[in-house]
Amino acid sequence: MPDESSDIRVIHNAEAERFEIRVDGMVAVLDYQRHGDTILFTHTGVPPELEGRWLGSRLVRAGLEYARENSLKVGSLCWFVNGYMRRHPEYEDLRGKQ
Repeated sequence: MPDESSDIRVIHNAEAERFEIRVDGMVAVLDYQRHGDTILFTHTGVPPELEGRWLGSRLVRAGLEYARENSLKVGSLCWFVNGYMRRHPEYEDLRGKQ
């Protein structure tokens, strides 16, 4: 069951081109690159100590919502993002041409 703690929030660090969640001095990340009207997700990383808290899913959802809000097409080199999008077809309309 997801940990829905209100103190966990996703931060968009545009300068570093990533979404972040900071917990107990550790950082979970979703890295991306912007190319015109496309956002390319390249890596999702969650420290082993933070696994099982649904942080990766929160990061991906935040990244996809950012893409939707900014009319961006989505590309992905990340297996975790690809799997999330397969399990959540409501985001398939964001996928750019592969």
